[in-house]
Amino acid sequence: MLLRQRPAEVTGFRIAPAGDGRLAASGPLDFATAAAALRAGLGLMTGDRAWTIDLSGVTAGDSAGLAVLVEWMSAARARGASVRYASVPAQIVAIARISDLGELLLAQPA
Repeated sequence: MLLRQRPAEVTGFRIAPAGDGRLAASGPLDFATAAAALRAGLGLMTGDRAWTIDLSGVTAGDSAGLAVLVEWMSAARARGASVRYASVPAQIVAIARISDLGELLLAQPA
C-alpha cells in the first residue's frame, strides 16, 4: 500500500514532497520552528533511501536550524538512509563553518 506523503507546515516553516526521494523546505528554519520542523522532516523521510532536501526556499536560519539539518542526517543514517542538502542558505553555511560542521553539511555524496 502506497501512503501519500502530506506537506507539513509549522509556524511558517514548510517541508513537502517534491518528487521521488526529494523534499522541499521553505520559510524560517530557526529557534522558533526547529522542534516542529525536526518532527515534520522525520515524518516525511521514511525508508532506507537517499533523500535530497532542497533548502532554496528557507528564508532564515540560525544555529537551531543547523541542528535540525544535522539531526535529520543522523536519524537517516540510523535507519540506513542518507540525506543530501541542496541550496543551503548562506546563514546556515556560515554557522556550520564556524562550528566545524561545514564539511559534514556541505561535502555530501550526490
